Amino acid sequence: MSKGDGSGFKYDAETTESIGSEVTKILRALGEDPDREGLLRTPERVAKAMQFLTQGYTQDPRVILEKALFREDYSEIILVKDIEIFSLCEHHMLPFIGKAHVAYIPDGRIVGLSKIPRVVDLYARRLQVQERLTLQIRDAIQEVLQPQGVGVVIEARHLCMIMRGVQKQHSITTTSAMSGQFFDPSTREEFMRLIRMSD
Repeated sequence: MSKGDGSGFKYDAETTESIGSEVTKILRALGEDPDREGLLRTPERVAKAMQFLTQGYTQDPRVILEKALFREDYSEIILVKDIEIFSLCEHHMLPFIGKAHVAYIPDGRIVGLSKIPRVVDLYARRLQVQERLTLQIRDAIQEVLQPQGVGVVIEARHLCMIMRGVQKQHSITTTSAMSGQFFDPSTREEFMRLIRMSD
């Protein structure tokens, strides 16, 4: 493994070399000169950026969640909202950026609050579509905690729509995934109301 960049993430030297050489080819194909001063380290930087942005492939949500499970007699909605999301669209490998709202109703077990954003990051740090990301977050929490229900809502802006294609600057995509008690209309409405509440 090669040295990190101060973020704590470790880069694989072989992967950096392999991706970097392909980035050099792309630069040439675009009509650029990879040997000019401003681009000399671009292939290495892109290779490291891609490893960082896709590190979720090497992480296991079960390990993250099981590290902080606690028995607690609480059976109301627990919501962590406005979790920042930075992911890459798998169709164009352009970013989509937004926020996730994740709630669950415990059934005898709760999880440390910081673990929910970690699970969101784990799945966001992969090549993604927003729909799948929403389902993966829900399913991971449902599988490990086995709560009475899970609700996930994601709102995001996709640069593949903003920078290219239809070029709609202010469009927001919203996806949701529910399980268990969140299929009940009153529970779902309470979840949505909690999301809309100002800080």
